[in-house]
Amino acid sequence: MLRKHSYLPSFADEFFGKDFLSNLVENQCGYSMPAVNVIETKDSFRIEVAAPGLSKEDFKIDIHNNLLTISSEKEEKKEENSDKIMRREFSYCSFKRAFSLPDLIEHEKIAASHTNGVLNIEIPKREEAKEKPARQISIS
Repeated sequence: MLRKHSYLPSFADEFFGKDFLSNLVENQCGYSMPAVNVIETKDSFRIEVAAPGLSKEDFKIDIHNNLLTISSEKEEKKEENSDKIMRREFSYCSFKRAFSLPDLIEHEKIAASHTNGVLNIEIPKREEAKEKPARQISIS
């Protein structure tokens, strides 16, 4: 099973509730920490990251020592010039999520795609890790 690593302190989750730090990120950046679904099938694991407003170029996916890390850094700049007013605004947002992968996966066959604001990462299992159909053993 995949294990999620959180970069948020656990005491903050317990004291303020799980949405406290996400709300801070949302207030400053315009979006919250992306929600993540982890789905296991008989042949693979799939990670879905819901991140509307981010494009595939905004993501970085790394794998090192069975730790899959998904991160994003985005900087936005807005500038307005008129006769008497000059205004500049900028924001910088980032997040990082990490997952421990089981030993029985095909590292070379991990694939990612991005569609309609959802990042999908497909993590295939090795043949020996796939669920085998039940069989009956005869007694001699």
